[in-house]
Amino acid sequence: MSDNLISIAKILNFHGVKGEVKAGFSKGREHQIEVLKKVFVKKDDNFIELNVTSVRFHKHFAIIKFKEFNNINEVELYKGCDLYLPKDKVEEALENDEYLISDLIGLNVFDEDGSCIGNVTAVGENLANNIISVKDANNKEHLVPFVKELVPVVDIKNKRIVINNIEGLIS
Repeated sequence: MSDNLISIAKILNFHGVKGEVKAGFSKGREHQIEVLKKVFVKKDDNFIELNVTSVRFHKHFAIIKFKEFNNINEVELYKGCDLYLPKDKVEEALENDEYLISDLIGLNVFDEDGSCIGNVTAVGENLANNIISVKDANNKEHLVPFVKELVPVVDIKNKRIVINNIEGLIS
């Protein structure tokens, strides 16, 4: 089951005394969070289904009420636990040119001439954009801004990325 689930948020704390949780999530995912009906929470290597009864936002957090939690004590047991959705539900909510990190890791990276540079080992972010980490055949890491100008082709189906290898990007 866990292979089919993707983490979308994390229970950070309780909110109030009636069993609401304060959850953190990635910026730009508000719509996906606000339409939740059911999620899974991972506790002690088990996935438990939770039913969402309400969602609202406060500052940069989601305040979520689950049918199964009615007081602070019940929420406390799940503090720090991730909330998951089935991968297909997460993929449905992706915009064009948005990808799951798990789908990018391991993709082969080619330059525009078709030469293999290496493969994606990690995805990170800075203030401006996401960055892919590409490891070459010599185990050297190269950080490539994940922007359309530098990464014009992402082909998940064929497990490949093409980068515009401008001077100094991959040395």
